[in-house]
Amino acid sequence: MKVYQPNEIKNITLMGSAGSGKTTLAEAMMFEGGLINRRGDVESKNTVSDYHRIEHEQARSIYSTVMHVEYNNKKLNIIDTPGLDDFVGGVISSLAVTDSAIMVINTTQGVEVGTQILIRHAKRLNVATLIALNQLDNEKANFEKSIEDLRNRYGAKAVLIQYPVNPGIGFNAVVDVLKMKLYRWKPEGGVPEVLDIPKEEMEHAEELHNTLVESAAENDDNLMELYFNEGTLTEDQMREGIRAGIRKRSMFPIFCVSAKKDMGIRRMMEFVGNVAPSPPDMTGPLTVEGKEIKCDPAGKTSLFIFKNSVEEHLGEVLFFKVMSGKLTEGMDLINSKKGAKERISQFFAVAGKNRIKLSEIVAGDIGAMVKLKETKTNHTLAEKDFGSAYPPITFPDPKYRTAIKALSESDDEKLGELLHRMHEEDPTLMVEYSKELKQIIVHGQGEFHLNTMRWQLTNLYKLETEFLNPKIPYRETITKAAQADYRHKKQSGGSGQFGEVHMVIEPFFEDMAPPSSFKIEGRDILVSHRGTEEHKLPWGGKLVFCNCIVGGSIDARFQPAILKGIMEKMEEGPLTGSYARDIRVSVYDGKMHAVDSNEISFRLAGRHAFSSAFKKAGPKIMEPVYDIEVLVPADYLGDIMSDLQGRRAIISGMSSEMGYEKLQAKVPLSEMNKYSTTLSSLSSGSATYTMKFAEYAPLPGEVQDKLLKEYEAEQKEE
Repeated sequence: MKVYQPNEIKNITLMGSAGSGKTTLAEAMMFEGGLINRRGDVESKNTVSDYHRIEHEQARSIYSTVMHVEYNNKKLNIIDTPGLDDFVGGVISSLAVTDSAIMVINTTQGVEVGTQILIRHAKRLNVATLIALNQLDNEKANFEKSIEDLRNRYGAKAVLIQYPVNPGIGFNAVVDVLKMKLYRWKPEGGVPEVLDIPKEEMEHAEELHNTLVESAAENDDNLMELYFNEGTLTEDQMREGIRAGIRKRSMFPIFCVSAKKDMGIRRMMEFVGNVAPSPPDMTGPLTVEGKEIKCDPAGKTSLFIFKNSVEEHLGEVLFFKVMSGKLTEGMDLINSKKGAKERISQFFAVAGKNRIKLSEIVAGDIGAMVKLKETKTNHTLAEKDFGSAYPPITFPDPKYRTAIKALSESDDEKLGELLHRMHEEDPTLMVEYSKELKQIIVHGQGEFHLNTMRWQLTNLYKLETEFLNPKIPYRETITKAAQADYRHKKQSGGSGQFGEVHMVIEPFFEDMAPPSSFKIEGRDILVSHRGTEEHKLPWGGKLVFCNCIVGGSIDARFQPAILKGIMEKMEEGPLTGSYARDIRVSVYDGKMHAVDSNEISFRLAGRHAFSSAFKKAGPKIMEPVYDIEVLVPADYLGDIMSDLQGRRAIISGMSSEMGYEKLQAKVPLSEMNKYSTTLSSLSSGSATYTMKFAEYAPLPGEVQDKLLKEYEAEQKEE
């Protein structure tokens, strides 16, 4: 295979909502480029990209698939991505290493909620975007509505390169207003007839052509001046303006295709090869220090790993982009995260599960390699003196959680290893081994996402598991000051145990004055502040420990033991066993014995005194609250709001976005169990949401009482 130079490479993400036809489009592109001699289809389970067993069973893309095709002396690296939001990680990682995206839109549906989300990701990552209006051969194709949706989103930036002459069942022709020609296909698609535009279409075609000329001119001052002087632009000049507009995301060219019938694919690929940006056209990637790295084959070699997966009969495969320099066989590179040396013995150009061995690959290109020891997704491999690394890809926060356990205790260790491996393959799958909740919690993008994970455990690794309702990480705190003392005394022959501690606990807030006096239950307690220790707690909040001992009633060497006892009870709160937080403790008096006092005595005295004071200090349970944003068609807004309010949500904002309503609210985590399933049911699958931790807030009284009773019942059962 030819070694392609950076300006001969086009890196493209295929993205779109589920059912938009990305996999079928990728298949047509592979066929037109000669990589395959027969087009497969999703129903027959023989496409290049959807080749995993679960994708065959589900008849949908689950993983992103890297492919390539050689077309008109250009190499097009194409990454087909999943359409379901549950698997958005594959989209994000693909956009992170490509310079342009083809947004595939099903013209029977128009711009969907999923399309909106993908548009946001492409904008955030500054990826040039082309639009393919697909399935124009469907009897329900609605070209006009799709264009209206796009104009609502992009305004005049959405510009037609083509429009269909006869959308619907008989679709077989488009007018190309850049070429000013009619393209017409035979029933089998493929190579079109290129004809003059019929008279009845000429007025409409010229109107759209003039719009395209004006849009192209707006992207370049010289072209704009030329346009004013000449009144038009040549095809090459238009192409130059479009190229500039795509790079700046000030222009979103629209193509018309039927991927299933292979109509319009060649023309779109030709346009991509001529106009879409190559890696050197875009701003170079930045290192973690903010230094721009040029896409230069003569530079120091550096690679970024954007995806890894385990392939049957092959093992782990790493997919990489050459960011600078060139890679050759036998090269030694350094993993910047691990500091380990990796020898690159073999690497490939890939098309699904098919691989073509390469001996050299240069900056801007994408490939795959196997059999590395330390390297995973988000790692940088570079020459020894490269001296930096690329920042990791940022993935969306998880929005669905469940607890998981192996059906057989003997499989616990295996389960942990497999979950860790699956997280490395899919960084949007988060695994939490919660000491607090005594559960393994897995977090993902949705119920289907986690069900897919479980399918893999069962079918690929023969490990039977079960999902459990995840416990909620509550926090305990206090609302007022309270005093308690406790004497620990034990005598059983020989030296005994003795320790007595007097303390006051109170709610902690920042910038509190040092303690001096308290009035508790009509009693004045004066203290002399000697010193403060402030401890940030791993689970959030603080414990502030004030030494107010005077007169040597407790020796200073026992202070750490008292603190340890208090911290033990902070780790297992007196109300529900949850972590406690935001408390200040002032130890102001006590007693000790010359012989029997020791560290364990004061640890136990401190623990019990704290527990007793806590229960008198207006104890309060705090619950985790999340910010949630729901994107929903207006028709379903009322049902969605009612459901959220039934989940104790507080609506914080509403706005409209391209025909959809964006609803913002704060919702307790305890009310969000299986929310994605409910949301899908209420909106007929047309709504989506994101959620992110916001704060801990007090639990309402009636909910707290119910929780305490449930915890008490659990303790009795145990």
